[in-house]
Amino acid sequence: MNDTPASAPLSFPSTKQPSIRLVMMPRDTNAVGTIFGGVILSHIDLAAATEAHLYHPGKLVTVSFDQVEFKQPVFVGDLVSFFTDTLRVGRTSITVGVSVWAQRARDREQLVHVTEGRVTLVAVDENLKPTPVVRR
Repeated sequence: MNDTPASAPLSFPSTKQPSIRLVMMPRDTNAVGTIFGGVILSHIDLAAATEAHLYHPGKLVTVSFDQVEFKQPVFVGDLVSFFTDTLRVGRTSITVGVSVWAQRARDREQLVHVTEGRVTLVAVDENLKPTPVVRR
């Protein structure tokens, strides 16, 4: 997501505002009591689209997720923040980095890095054909 070396400690991006921030609810749990990975992926997709719409006001569709690896579980009641960065704006596509953090429900001072990944979205016309990104 950033150009820091792998050995650099990862820290909560306290100087940035998250694109999305929400509390995880019981309806989003799997059989072992943690939040479904697919729920987190859907919010990553929404956060990426929110960021991409800063560059293109029209329709966007997701074409790929890259290197999403879950590092920590998310629990009911955790406050989850999705931070975004635009990594690339191409002719028809926009690539967004998303970093996901959870504040534990029982200890709001405990912050854990859940996952991160890249999402590529493509601008499309009314026929869902790729169209040039219209920069704002």
